[in-house]
Amino acid sequence: MYALPFLDLPPLNGASGTVRLPGSKSISNRVLLLAGLAAGTTAVHDLLDSDDTQVMLQALATLGCAQRWEGTGRQRVLHLTGLGGQLAVHEADLFLGNAGTAMRPLAAALAVLAATQGGNFMLHGVPRMHERPIGDLVDALRPLGCTVQDLGTPGYPPLRLHGQAGGTLATETPIRVRGDVSSQFLTALLLALPLVSAARDIVIEVEGELISQPYISITLNLLARFGIAVQQQGWQRFVIPQGSAYRTPGSVHVEGDASSASYFVALGAIAAKGGAPLRIEGVGSDSIQGDIRFVDAAVAMGAQVKSGPGWLEVHRGRWPLAGLQLDCKHIPDAAMTLAVMALYADSPTHLSGIASWRVKETDRIAAMATELRKLGAEVVEGPDFIEVQPLPAAQWRPAAIHTYDDHRMAMCLSLAALNPLAADNTAGPGVPLRILDPRCVGKTFPDYFEAFFHVTTAHPAQVPVICIDGPTASGKGTLAAAVADALGYHLLDSGALYRATGLASQWDGVAPDDEAGLARLAGLLDLRFGHGPEGSRAWLRGREVSSELRTEAAGLLASRISGLAGVRAALQDLQLAFRRAPGLVADGRDMGTVIFPTAPLKVYLTASAATRAERRHKQLISKGIPASIVDLRADLEARDARDQNRAVAPLKPAEDAYLLDNSNLSVDESVQQVLSWWQARRPF
Repeated sequence: MYALPFLDLPPLNGASGTVRLPGSKSISNRVLLLAGLAAGTTAVHDLLDSDDTQVMLQALATLGCAQRWEGTGRQRVLHLTGLGGQLAVHEADLFLGNAGTAMRPLAAALAVLAATQGGNFMLHGVPRMHERPIGDLVDALRPLGCTVQDLGTPGYPPLRLHGQAGGTLATETPIRVRGDVSSQFLTALLLALPLVSAARDIVIEVEGELISQPYISITLNLLARFGIAVQQQGWQRFVIPQGSAYRTPGSVHVEGDASSASYFVALGAIAAKGGAPLRIEGVGSDSIQGDIRFVDAAVAMGAQVKSGPGWLEVHRGRWPLAGLQLDCKHIPDAAMTLAVMALYADSPTHLSGIASWRVKETDRIAAMATELRKLGAEVVEGPDFIEVQPLPAAQWRPAAIHTYDDHRMAMCLSLAALNPLAADNTAGPGVPLRILDPRCVGKTFPDYFEAFFHVTTAHPAQVPVICIDGPTASGKGTLAAAVADALGYHLLDSGALYRATGLASQWDGVAPDDEAGLARLAGLLDLRFGHGPEGSRAWLRGREVSSELRTEAAGLLASRISGLAGVRAALQDLQLAFRRAPGLVADGRDMGTVIFPTAPLKVYLTASAATRAERRHKQLISKGIPASIVDLRADLEARDARDQNRAVAPLKPAEDAYLLDNSNLSVDESVQQVLSWWQARRPF
């Protein structure tokens, strides 16, 4: 609800662990369209769940392709029933977002189907999609006899595709398409023209040099799986045999995304400097994706990489990294990652052959140059190249990175958070980084930042903490959870730790005044937190105790045992361990005074006893629990007195805390006040 349009990354100093990649976007959308055009039902395993695949799935559903899901999580399998090359729907309005892998092949397929079977289809997307060229594909389709109408700027979406049933296409002569702007134009024709190959072989000839050749290899590989054996004559001539027809292979597994692997290969090259490697699962030595060749470039810069079927393991090798001079036509998407790796090198990096960057989700050459300069780097850009100078540790600047609604900009630039390691073998303090519109990663890797933080480390002192302390029933738990959600930070409900200790003591028969026994329980507390549809959840010793921890009895017992010095000491290390990247919001009674005394923002939340009693009364009544406001107020005042006068960590505001009386504030207003204070503390 409160999610903000940015994510702050603290300075990071290491990486290790395992990342499981999502399915390849390039493979996923090709497989979806092939399955949609084929006869029969295809079981698609490991399909990428992202913005781009969602718009393709919606388009196919609109066109009449039945879809059924089985399983959950990574075991989910899509069963998609295709059209067998015959239109089931002859008129549709299709919104395709900013997905070039959906717009271009669907435009070609629907153009030839409408021209021969009759139809009227409109294809459009977000404003940026209407700035991405499609004219070279349209120029190849119109001479065939396809009617393609520009609904906006000629040569760009939106488009209207229409025709009459019984039409024929002029496939007697070679179909010519430019190959030097985007390989997706050739892919679109290769996917569409088998639909009209009944009468003769169909020849496609490429004009100019074909860029992004590895993506054509993916297309040809997948066409073969669906029964289309294209005859390839170099990279200039492709022949679709007469009588080609799509047929389902029964099932298809989508391998992990090699472009997404590049961020973690780079992360390992920069930060996997200890004994443990960074392991990447889902793509490896058997990949059919051209971007797997990014590994060669990373090795040339100094990475140590081992690989096998479906996996990679990366260590830091040479340090600083070596500057690179590379023609990147073979890895156009993954090459963006090299531009950020260049900051950690000892000599300039010159990346050429990247003219296609100009016509992607944004003008990526201009965007990359602009954002790297914000960090302090010297960058030279040209029509088809970018050159980046190394950035010494002392010259890094905090920056708010604009992502241009481009998933790859967000993921590439996240590597700049490793700046404490720049041009040095020891981690310095570093500077924080802000990623604007982090949700744009949903295009290909919705869980990217969760995966990124799972395998990176930061010095605890560099991880920002917001402390929200206050008396019982002041609303600090609700406020802390909302602020954490807005910032994408971890949440520490310290009260739950004391409640769980009290619950464990009841299970084990430990008396509430047995300080030594309670301290032993607290030191071994097996407590895990998570989130579900109904809010935060907790498991104690593997048993869910969410409801039990919220009872009045649990609160009373927690208040009693929290005054015991041994219990507080036993829980302190556990509380400190919650301080993990990207940040922490901690609520309790001594977060700002004892546990995190150096936190950059401390808030002391309160409300009058009458207001707190009224809130608690409403909460209990809503749950069907009878309660008296008078008794509740008396209980709250007694707890306040006990908490304020205890010998260990008495309840009081930290000297530098902001005081926030929320007696007359809504939750939203309280959240906005805390976020306003937090924004004033940030360096962006």
